[in-house]
Amino acid sequence: MKLNLKALTLTAGLLWGGAILFVSLLNLMSPDYGRAFLETVASVYPGYEPFGGVESVVIGSLIGFVDGAIAGAIFGWLYNLLSR
Repeated sequence: MKLNLKALTLTAGLLWGGAILFVSLLNLMSPDYGRAFLETVASVYPGYEPFGGVESVVIGSLIGFVDGAIAGAIFGWLYNLLSR
């Protein structure tokens, strides 16, 4: 069975970008929520400021989407390669 590479890439990107978006929005409403998670994400993504307001939420979500999509594409490609 082969994985659909486009579907996996899009799904992984939406999942990871959505997770960062969700935690960031909750952090805007309650500043203590997800602080450690957002600080960890900021340490991995250069240029992302976790507590910078709405602009930061959008930038972090976009970076997370791209990162998740790349990871999903690599995982799907590797799975399809090794499942032959």
